[in-house]
Amino acid sequence: MPSRRTFLSTTAAGASLAAFAPGALARAAAQIVARAGAPPFRISLAQWSLHRTHFSGALPALDFPGKAATLGFAAVEYVNAFFLDKVKDFGWLGEVKRRCEGSGVRNLLIMCDGLGALGDADEPARARAIENHLPWLDAAKFLGCHSLRVNAQSSGSWEEQRGRTADGLRRLSEAGDQRGLNVIVENHGGLSSNGKWLAEVMRAASHPRCGTLPDFGNFDLGDGRWYDRYLGVEELMPFAKAVSAKSHDFDEQGEETRTDYRRMLKIVLAAGYRGHVGVEFEGGGVSEDEGIRLTKSLLERVRDEIAAAGG
Repeated sequence: MPSRRTFLSTTAAGASLAAFAPGALARAAAQIVARAGAPPFRISLAQWSLHRTHFSGALPALDFPGKAATLGFAAVEYVNAFFLDKVKDFGWLGEVKRRCEGSGVRNLLIMCDGLGALGDADEPARARAIENHLPWLDAAKFLGCHSLRVNAQSSGSWEEQRGRTADGLRRLSEAGDQRGLNVIVENHGGLSSNGKWLAEVMRAASHPRCGTLPDFGNFDLGDGRWYDRYLGVEELMPFAKAVSAKSHDFDEQGEETRTDYRRMLKIVLAAGYRGHVGVEFEGGGVSEDEGIRLTKSLLERVRDEIAAAGG
């Protein structure tokens, strides 16, 4: 995904846009993209959308790229839970690459869970968590991904968790930088589902390879409390290197019932983001294939509306 700086340097209007305020700059950039015929964003498929099919054994992890292609996707996001024992098996990973090439599918990132807390209060445990992520960085690099998605897990007070997590992320981001990879954090439980806190962690980590993966739905703070999802995404978008369009249920008009996709995608684009938006269906009312289709269709419909309106 080209950065905003790269976009401006390759656009004839770059010099005049540079004089705009940040918000106006993003809007003007979106209008130029629309006029050039490029879509405001591209759409990818997160492997978690097929988690029931994977866990049932009906869809081997090796078949995911081909499945994504049959569903109309040209880019995918992996989940480490489906191939935990293959992270160092470069023969297996090589077969994944071959299947991607044969299906015309691009690899974007790997989502990692269960590897330890990067903000662990115990320094040796934090170091082990960082070490546990390194093979996944290597696998992501081998597959041609741009990022490794991790969790911002810690304990203690607001400030203690912020400092510990920023330390772990910064150190892992340095390892990612050596491999040409980003380390990105999803709002994914605990304080990470608080947009304000996670934005503070990003500023504290202060590494160009460290960013966010805002998820439309993961703002559950526990005990029945929810962080405002629109505010949270807005707070996380300045650091975003990927975006996850979480979906659960749809009405008869094909609209997602928990998230206003038009409002949310306007927030995403207003931040200047022009990368992939990943379909991550997590509902149970319809089949996974149907949920993926409904989410993709909604994203395409809203994208067309935004493009028609000039961004």
